[in-house]
This record gives sequence, structure tokens and C-alpha cells, in this order.
Amino acid sequence: MEKTETTSNKSASFVGYFRTTGFLIYLCHGLSTWGDRMWHFAVSVFLVELYGNSLLLTAVYGLVVAGSVLLLGAIIGDWVDRTPRLKVAQTSLIVQNVSVIICGVILMVVFLFKSPLSTMFHGWLLTACYIFVITIANIANLASTATGITIQRDWVVVVAGEDRSRLADMNATVRRIDQVTNILAPMAVGQIMTFGSPVIGCGFISGWNLCSMCLEYYLLRKIYQRTPALAIKAGQKVADQEMKPLNKQKDIECGQTKQDEKSGLVCPEGAQLMKVKTLEQEKEQRCGDKVLEPFYTLRDGWVAYYNQNVFWAGLGLAFLYMTVLGFDCITTGYAYTQGLSGFLLSLLMGASAISGIMGTIAFTWFRRKCGLIQTGFISGVAQFSCLLLCVVSVFMPGSPLDLSVSPFDNFASKYLDMNTLMEPALTTAEPQLVTTVGFTNSTTESPRDEQFQPESYISVSLLFAGIIAARVGLWSFDLTVTQLIQENVDESERGIINGVQDSMNYLLDLVHFIMVILAPNPEAFGVLVIISTSFVAMGHLMYFRFAYKLLGRQLFACTSKDPAIQTSNHKITDCVAVST
Repeated sequence: MEKTETTSNKSASFVGYFRTTGFLIYLCHGLSTWGDRMWHFAVSVFLVELYGNSLLLTAVYGLVVAGSVLLLGAIIGDWVDRTPRLKVAQTSLIVQNVSVIICGVILMVVFLFKSPLSTMFHGWLLTACYIFVITIANIANLASTATGITIQRDWVVVVAGEDRSRLADMNATVRRIDQVTNILAPMAVGQIMTFGSPVIGCGFISGWNLCSMCLEYYLLRKIYQRTPALAIKAGQKVADQEMKPLNKQKDIECGQTKQDEKSGLVCPEGAQLMKVKTLEQEKEQRCGDKVLEPFYTLRDGWVAYYNQNVFWAGLGLAFLYMTVLGFDCITTGYAYTQGLSGFLLSLLMGASAISGIMGTIAFTWFRRKCGLIQTGFISGVAQFSCLLLCVVSVFMPGSPLDLSVSPFDNFASKYLDMNTLMEPALTTAEPQLVTTVGFTNSTTESPRDEQFQPESYISVSLLFAGIIAARVGLWSFDLTVTQLIQENVDESERGIINGVQDSMNYLLDLVHFIMVILAPNPEAFGVLVIISTSFVAMGHLMYFRFAYKLLGRQLFACTSKDPAIQTSNHKITDCVAVST
């Protein structure tokens, strides 16, 4: 009987977990992330295929997206702070998904009627379609940024309450969902596009976003109803408290004016004229302020970010984005030039995802054992130590490092002759030629069944071993800084600070793309690896500066007998964590 009761209790608790608020957040985030990853993968492929296998539209799209978040991140965060939570989540959800659906429909029309569209109005109608797709896709990305700020950086904190261990577990689970969807979502939509067609891929993504939007809308409302604290926002409380004394002062002034009028001290007509002039002046000021308000918000957001206690930790995290040592298009392109097959690369990406999940597990373990700040220190040392393998790989056999090769040799002639080089591939069936795009010193033509074989695989093996191993420290460090920002930024500023943090991340990401543009050949990739490792080191040094300063302040607070000093430093971590 006891075993039966124990089994029934376990099954009841297992079923009950799927009804908890935490699970609803994970499910909502999983649906949103799955749609995001499918769309981000597919839109790049669609743009390449539409523009004649050129990376021009993809590059323009990436530049527009990064520039928009860089300029509007603080403004989006400020809107998140000033708007009720449910309205922010629902508005950003609808804008994001509707934008993706519209883009999918436009792309389907372009794929089906590309030839007629290219001849109408001398091709300007097709160009307008490209502009519409990039613009609406950028709006979808901005809405996705707002969704990430409000759900991952605000709702999760409120749902976790004062339990920091629960907050750490929820952050780690959210990151694990990100890691899994990063691999599975592109694979799923890639298979649909391979065995179907781009039109079917567009239709599938549009249909997915429509269904997902309805389900996410329901889940958001359910989470909001189950968590009463989400209905209370610190910014709104402060605004209400500030308005009360203003209203009282206004009532006092009105009463004083009436008394003066009764006693004959103030002329009613003169008072009326003064009120009209005052209202006109206020109206002119309001019009000017409305025009300049976004610039004021942008300025105030960056100033507020700089004044935060966790400024150096956030800046250190942003510096980690200035790197070529990740599984993006740049590292993938370099791997192709070194003879790695697509199948092997997919296995390496899977290993990278597993490594990232291990980083989330390591974060929760180290945070429990050592404390939050110490976890960031350990993660930084682990990541940098692993990246030293990448630096060593630059000087090992098989490395293409050759500083005597200039990336700008024959730069103009290469692109002037590109059309001539591609004509035989379009007119003749044999031999079938491939134009290598990316990390190549020149436009090369080679049979499809032949692949470049380096003299040794030691260099590229060490490179990817270091990248994959470093993901453990990277994601553990990312979670550390994320929770530091969640715990130490006031609730009324949480949106704008996270918006500026996203802007900083995109800024350093842009710098890394500019760095690749200046040195695009594989012979210079070793230099990019060394520069990237240097930026990672600088980022962790910034965090170490933050940790040293805060740990010293907290140690003083814990040993001090003054209660005012102790309470002024309670946000970062507890005295128990310092002693461990």
C-alpha cells in the first residue's frame, strides 16, 4: 500500500508540474524561441536565393537589424518600463508574429511571380518587395527584442519572487531551451525547404507563427492571472506617488486664487490672461519635448546604464560579442575553406549545444556552492583557458596563417570579373562549377565533388575543440551577468537598462563583422582569433574589476556593525556567499 501511495504521489506531482507557472513560462518561451530561430535561419536563406546566390541582401538585413537595436534598444526598454506588463507582452507578441506572417506571404508571392515582377516598372516593384521584406523583418526583430526583455528579464524575476535559487534555476532552464531550439529549429525548417520548396517553407513558417501566436497569447494571460505581482509595476507606483503631492499643491493654489479674487487682491481678467499665456507656453514646450523625447530617452538610458553598480559586468559581457570564435556564418565559412564537410559541421554544432547546456548546469551548481559573483569569476577563467587552445591552433600545422597575403590584392578585378566567371556555369552543364563565397582569397572555381584538403587537421581540430569547450564557461558567465542585472537593477529601470545592454551587445557584434570585412581571407583568420581572444580577456578583466570592488565592499559591510552600511549592500549577494 505504501509503495502504491508513493507512486501515486509522484505521478500527481509530475502531472502537477505541467500546471505550474514556471512550466507555462518555459512553454511560452519555447514556442516563441522556436519560431524565432526558424525565421532567422530561413530569412537569410530566402534572401540569398532570391538575389541570385548573392550575400548582398543578407548583409543589408543584418546591418539594418543590428543598427536598429543599437539605436532603439534604450527606447524599447523605456517603453517596456512605462507600459503595463501584460500589454507589453501581448503587443510585442502580436507585432512580432504578424510581421513574420506578412513577410512570409510577400516572399511566397515573390518566389511564385519573380519573373513578372522583375519586368514590371523596370524591376522597381521587385526591389520594393525586397525593401518591404527587410523593413518588416526588422520590425519583427525589434518586437522580439521587447519580448525578450519583458519575459526573460522581468516576468521571470517576478515569478521567482525573492527566491534567488529559483531565479537561477529558471534562468538556466530558459538558456537550455535556447540551446536546444538553436539546433533543432533550423534543422526542421531546413528539411522542409530541402524536400519541399522555398514556397512551402514560407507557408509553413507563416502558419506556425499564426498558431503559435494564439497559443502564446493564451499562455501569457494564464501566467498573468496566476501571478498577481505582475499587475503591480514599480514605475507606476512611483508615478502615482509623485502625482499626489502635485495634485495637493494644485488644489492649494486654486483655493488661494479664489480667496484672493474674493478679497479683490487679484483681477479675474488679468488672472485669466495669465492662465492662457501659461497654457500656450506649456503647449509649445510639450510639442518641442515630444519631438526630442526619443533623444532624451536614448541619452538618459545610456547615462542610467553607466551609473549602475553592474555597469562593468554588463560591459564585460558585451565585449564577449566581439569574437569570431562562435558557431556563426563566419566560423562556418572558415571551416569550409579548411576542408570540413557539412555533416561534420552539423555534429560540431550539436556538440556546441551540449556544451552550452553543460554550462547552464555548471552555473546552478557553482552558484549554490560558491555564490553568484564567484561563479562569474570561475566561468571567466574557464572560458579564457579553453580559448587559449584556439590561439595555439593559429601556430600549429595546417594553419593557413600568412601575413604576407593582403586581403585587398586584386580586390577590384575580382568583383569586376565575377559576372564573366559565372557565365559558363549558367550556360554549360559540365563541368559544374561552384563559386566559393566567404573566406577565400579569390573567386575560385572547382568541381563540386572535389574539396580542399589541408596538409594537416591539427590546427582546425584545436580551434573547434577550444570553441566547443569554451561554451561551458561562456553560458555560465552569461547567466551570471544576467542574474546580476536582474537582482540589482531597480524594477522601474529594468527595461531600459536591459535595452541598453542589448544595444551594447549589438554594437560589439557589429565591430566584429567590420573586423572580418577588413580581413576576409583565411590567411588572416588567425589574427582575428588572437584579437577575439584579447577582447574576451578584456571583458573578463572588466568583470574581475567589478567583482573585486563589490566583494571588498560587501566584506566591509558584513564586518561592519553599522546596520545602515549592511543594508546598503544587500542587493549584490548575501554575507554568507562572501564567506564561502
